[in-house]
Amino acid sequence: MSIKYTDEENIQILISLLKGHRIKKVVASPGTTNISFVKSLQNDPFFEIYSSVDERSAAYMACGLAAESGEPVVLSCTGATASRNYMPGLTEAYYRKLPVLAVTSTQETSRVGHHIAQVIDRSSMPLDAIKHSVELSLIKDENDWWECEVKANNALLELSRRGGGPVHINLSTSYSRSFKSSPLSKMRVIKRFTIESKRLPSIPEGKVAVFVGSHAKMTSQQISALELFCKSYDAVVFCDHTSGYKGKYCVNHSLCSYQRLVDFEAMRPDLTIHIGEITGDYSAGKIIGKHVWRVSEDGELRDTFRKLEYVFEMPEQKFFEYYAEKGNRDGDKYLELCRIQLEQVRDKIPELPFSNLWIAEKIHDLIPQNSTIHFGILNSLRSWNFFELPKSVESSSNVGGFGIDGCLSSLLGASLANENKLFFGIIGDLAFFYDMNSLGNRHVGNNLRIILVNNGTGVEFKNFDNLASEFGDSANDFIAGAGHFGNQSRSLVKNYSENLGFEYLSASNKEEFEQVY
Repeated sequence: MSIKYTDEENIQILISLLKGHRIKKVVASPGTTNISFVKSLQNDPFFEIYSSVDERSAAYMACGLAAESGEPVVLSCTGATASRNYMPGLTEAYYRKLPVLAVTSTQETSRVGHHIAQVIDRSSMPLDAIKHSVELSLIKDENDWWECEVKANNALLELSRRGGGPVHINLSTSYSRSFKSSPLSKMRVIKRFTIESKRLPSIPEGKVAVFVGSHAKMTSQQISALELFCKSYDAVVFCDHTSGYKGKYCVNHSLCSYQRLVDFEAMRPDLTIHIGEITGDYSAGKIIGKHVWRVSEDGELRDTFRKLEYVFEMPEQKFFEYYAEKGNRDGDKYLELCRIQLEQVRDKIPELPFSNLWIAEKIHDLIPQNSTIHFGILNSLRSWNFFELPKSVESSSNVGGFGIDGCLSSLLGASLANENKLFFGIIGDLAFFYDMNSLGNRHVGNNLRIILVNNGTGVEFKNFDNLASEFGDSANDFIAGAGHFGNQSRSLVKNYSENLGFEYLSASNKEEFEQVY
């Protein structure tokens, strides 16, 4: 006999993931707003459902059931003040770290605050009653679907994370009368592992790549573990200039992955192991494989590429050391394949105009050994990501908050850490003038070098794939920020920097640049 579920997709996702995480015990209280959820559970023999008219009693029943069975227990209630009566029991669960999942059904939350019957604000929960709370809204498009799927996974995982405890899901309903959906779609179940996990999943067959977002400086031990892993699985490390890794297995993929007319399917891995934080490379999604594992000590669900399957809440070094011992795919075939692909694209680079790109092409390998280079966000970082830096040169960019506002100040701060080391900054005019006051800081040393690419506008808005490029010159007025700061004045930056004690060199074309660099 087929099982009938509500056609409300957010509820379908939650039910599917409850089954995927093997959560079957439910204490349901009567009501109208939770009919779509409760009736769907009732129709599925997987679930073990108990009834309690009094929500206060239901929450305490869930505490007892969870404590005795050692399993998570789901609570379901209707709208209005029903959820308020869960508080005593949820407080008990919080202090005993019992895995109780309070699913409070609600009308659309856009109705909160408009004097609509039975609609209350559940957005703020007592700190010692709930360890995690999410809103599963009605689904209108694929972005809503993805958000709901990830939030639901996150909520269910929090039931047992770091000792466990009660979790809250506020579940919107449209009061659909349709119960025709069958079978239930299989959702993506995301699992979390820790160092204490008894069993970790095996690395699947196929190509394996480690993708590194922006990353703190790696220790020699971290690098050794990463490279031993790569050797054991014939793997590569996809990097950009914020990744902090420049070793043997580094593949600076940007030049390939930014191409629209190049087939780089052979470079794409089957499994991507994601480490580090936010990447400044907007093309990264094109190079990610079918499956993604995230490794981070914070253990959070960072579904950057919408393919996340496992989260490993542990140090990267421990992860790579553990799996390196189990690998036996020694070789560099994948690495050589990626290098060949990159060289084929690099050989096709045409003559570039005088620009940030041309400057990067010209001097990327001339940056002094053992120095550090900082890039402005977007255009500067992108341009230089297409070219390799010397192995001993460290590189960075403010891709955390990804704001235009502090590139020079960050460079200055870094330069103060080692007065015997050279620090270079590559920056566009909008970012430069935004933060130019930092050049007047009295702590500026003589180890600072700045290349200002003063093209009089935000070049990011001129790229063909930016929406503003469709508006032509009219974008200059209020979108691209053209014409400000002296409108490419030849004397403004010269006078300012020289008055502050800097040596100033200038070039307005390739020939002049060749003479001064």
